[in-house]
Amino acid sequence: MRLNTLKPAEGSTKNSKRIGRGQGSGRGGTSTRGHKGAKSRSGYSRKAGFEGGQMPLQRRVPKFGFTSPNRVEYKAINLDTLQQLAEKTGETTITSETLIANGLAGKNDLIKILGRGELTSKVDVSAHKFSASATAAIEKVGGTVTNL
Repeated sequence: MRLNTLKPAEGSTKNSKRIGRGQGSGRGGTSTRGHKGAKSRSGYSRKAGFEGGQMPLQRRVPKFGFTSPNRVEYKAINLDTLQQLAEKTGETTITSETLIANGLAGKNDLIKILGRGELTSKVDVSAHKFSASATAAIEKVGGTVTNL
């Protein structure tokens, strides 16, 4: 290896002309910025979403509706899911801890039992909320409903 054979690594250098270095460089004067206008001036930066003076998309799209900040979200669990859980675990009491342990709800979820499916085994269920059909179906097979 000799000093006269050293070269920069492939792709590490640009092969472009330097701009703004006098008329003789071919890229002096306006320094490739063109004449006049905001883009030719120092300190110019385009606003995010700027569309050349056209009304930007975020202002054209209508904004409507209302989202309540006090909305309460429940994790919905149906009777057929409870039936499968009762058969799998063999438990007669299903609490929110049971549902969390079996991956049906998160630890911070509020749980609502809904009436889809059929319940054949007697189970005592405790949850935060119940639909009327779910309550009727659970009590029909001899189970109890407990609101947390």
